[in-house]
Amino acid sequence: MTLYYEPEADRARALASVLGGQPHGAQDLAELAALVRADPDTQLVILGASVELAEAVAFAAQHRLARPSLGVVLLRDHVDVAVLAEALRSGIREVINATDADGIRGACARSLQVSHQLALGGSAPAVAGVKEGHLVTVFAGKGGCGKSTVATNLAVALADGGKSRVCLVALDLTFGDVANMLQLVPNLSLADAVPMARRLDETAVRSLVSPLAPGLYTLLAPPTPTDGERVGRELVSEILKIVKRMYDYVVVDTPPFFSDQVLAALDLSQWYILLATPDIPALKNLRLTLDMFDLLEYPTSQRIIVLNRSDAQVGLTHADIDRVVRAPIAGRVPSTRDVPVSINRGVPLMVDSPNNPVSRYIQEVRSRIVGQPAQAGDAPGPAHRRRAFTLRRGR
Repeated sequence: MTLYYEPEADRARALASVLGGQPHGAQDLAELAALVRADPDTQLVILGASVELAEAVAFAAQHRLARPSLGVVLLRDHVDVAVLAEALRSGIREVINATDADGIRGACARSLQVSHQLALGGSAPAVAGVKEGHLVTVFAGKGGCGKSTVATNLAVALADGGKSRVCLVALDLTFGDVANMLQLVPNLSLADAVPMARRLDETAVRSLVSPLAPGLYTLLAPPTPTDGERVGRELVSEILKIVKRMYDYVVVDTPPFFSDQVLAALDLSQWYILLATPDIPALKNLRLTLDMFDLLEYPTSQRIIVLNRSDAQVGLTHADIDRVVRAPIAGRVPSTRDVPVSINRGVPLMVDSPNNPVSRYIQEVRSRIVGQPAQAGDAPGPAHRRRAFTLRRGR
C-alpha cells in the first residue's frame, strides 16, 4: 500500500491524482505512523510540500531503523542544498519539487524498487543496475579551439529534441564558458555538492541540475574560481558516476589543460573529442595530448579528432597539419561567423541553424557516438527546436 500525507486539502487531492492507483491518505502524522505500523507490507510514504520539514525529518528518522524497507519521498516547493542535506541524513530517499508530476512518479517508482530489493534481502545499490549512459569528454590542450561550442552543440544534438536524456557538465572550474554561452545564471553548481561529498545520490545530484531544453540538462561550473578550487577529483568522479546512471549521454566540457578533475572525467569516458585549430601551438598541444592518451591507454578507437576553423588561411597545408598531428583527423570544421553570433545570442547553433555546416558536422559526431548513420531528416526543423529551447530557458 502507498501512503501519503498532505495537510492542505486541495494539494492532497492533487497529489492523489498524480500518484494514481489507490493511495491511502492520512489526516495527520500520527495516523500515518499508525497506518505504517498496521501494515508491514507498506513500502512507500509520500510527505507533501505543506508538511513541516522538521516533522518530515523526524518521521523518516523514526522509521529508518525500525522499517529500513520503508521509502519516504518528500515534496518541497523549493529544493535547495540545505533541505537535501537534512533530508538525506534522516533517511528520506528522494526530495522532489511538488510541481514536477513526472518527477514525483519517477521518485516513487525508484523508491519502490529499492524497497523491493531490501525486502528480498538485497542492498539498495542493486537498483542502480540500470544501463549506464555514455560519457563524452570534449578536450583541447589549448584555449580558444571551440571546446565549449562543440560540447554545447553536441549535447543539443544528442538530446535530439527530447528523444534522449543528456546532461552537459561544465568542468572548466576556473574560467568556464558554458553558463555564459547559454546565458544561464549558475544559482546552483558543482561547488554546492561539496557539503554532500561521499554521501551523494541521484536525489542530491538532481537538485544541482538545471533543465535547459527537452531532454537536455546542465550541471554548471561554480561562478568564481575560488569556489572551483573546492571541487576535487574524488567529488567529480562521484558526481559523474551518478550522472551516468541518470542520463543516456553525459557531455563534459573541460579546461584546456590536464588536471585531476579532467583525468577523473577521462577515466570514466567512452568517447574523447579532441580539438585543435590550424596553428602550430594548438597542433603541438594536440600531439602532446595524444601522447598522453597513449600513456594512459585510452582507446584510439574512441578518440574523435576535430580540426576546427580548418579553412583558415594561415599558411599551413593539410600535409603540414597531418605531419604534426600524426593521427587521423575525423573532421575538418569550417569557419563561420554564425558561431560567434549564436554564442552572443545564447542559443546553440544546433538549435538556431541545424543545417549550418558546423551543425551538420556535429550531427556526424552524434551519429558516430550513437552508433547509427545520420539521416537527412534527423534534426527537427529550426523553429521547433528554437521554440522548445527558449521556453525552458525562460522558465
